[in-house]
Amino acid sequence: MRTVDRTDATETAQLRGQTPEQVLDRNLAELLQEMRVAITGVQVLFAFLLTLPFTVRFDEQGLFGTTVYTVTLLSTATAILVLIAPVSFHRTLFRQRRKAELVAFADRALLIGLGLLFLGIASAVLLVLDVVLGRWPAVIGCGFVVLVGAVSWYVAPLRHRRSPPV
Repeated sequence: MRTVDRTDATETAQLRGQTPEQVLDRNLAELLQEMRVAITGVQVLFAFLLTLPFTVRFDEQGLFGTTVYTVTLLSTATAILVLIAPVSFHRTLFRQRRKAELVAFADRALLIGLGLLFLGIASAVLLVLDVVLGRWPAVIGCGFVVLVGAVSWYVAPLRHRRSPPV
């Protein structure tokens, strides 16, 4: 995985007629906007998960449901922590002229956080469909969500990443 660093910013700056600092500012702004979108989705899912154990039917889940719930809750909670980590990184290194490191860290955190969110979404679908439709329809529905998510979040972007820029 290639991350943004000062060299990348300098190369991009030369191509765009910008300073490396302007490129880093733009990259950081784009990353922050992407994180805002992701964090909103994670927060909604996490709020739902926090209320679930207090519902009447939760005790009827059995080992499978409890395990899926635990995976879903932990992946979602970890996604929140990882997606918010660049804020702590920024606060800790504030005014130390380390924007290149911040952009590289935020880039990695966003990729990891999205992976955890993907796991949380898939396992939440499995959990809900298991209650509503039963085990095998839940597995099929979860498989469908994983397939669509993998293609739209990873396969398509990676395919375009390998092609030359237009």
